[in-house]
Amino acid sequence: QVQLVESGGDLVQSGDSLRLSCAASEFTLDDYAIGWFRQAPGKEREGISCISESGFIGYVGSVKGRFTVSADNAKTTIYLQMNSLKPEDTARYICATYTTRTCPLDWSQWTGSYLYWGRGTEVTVGS
Repeated sequence: QVQLVESGGDLVQSGDSLRLSCAASEFTLDDYAIGWFRQAPGKEREGISCISESGFIGYVGSVKGRFTVSADNAKTTIYLQMNSLKPEDTARYICATYTTRTCPLDWSQWTGSYLYWGRGTEVTVGS
């Protein structure tokens, strides 16, 4: 069964670090670009990063320099390393596969046009 499963969410304090994982089954990063999204309470879902098999990794400005995306050697698990966490990073973090191998131009916008997405993992950052 094809699925994406996120894990690693936790309650942390401002300035702490956390690493999230997105585990894919039945496909790898060579098949589809994968994005990390987040949705804070009462806010729209937003894209924060996209990684593709070409080596492209994009970040939105609010996380650039603090968050790092990487993949394991098998390219079946995508990691989101989050450093210097802030209270405004509090959200449910979700990974999703795009329909292409490359990151689309609108990768940072949640369009709903994804092959698969997980249920997400909760990150809460206390002040």
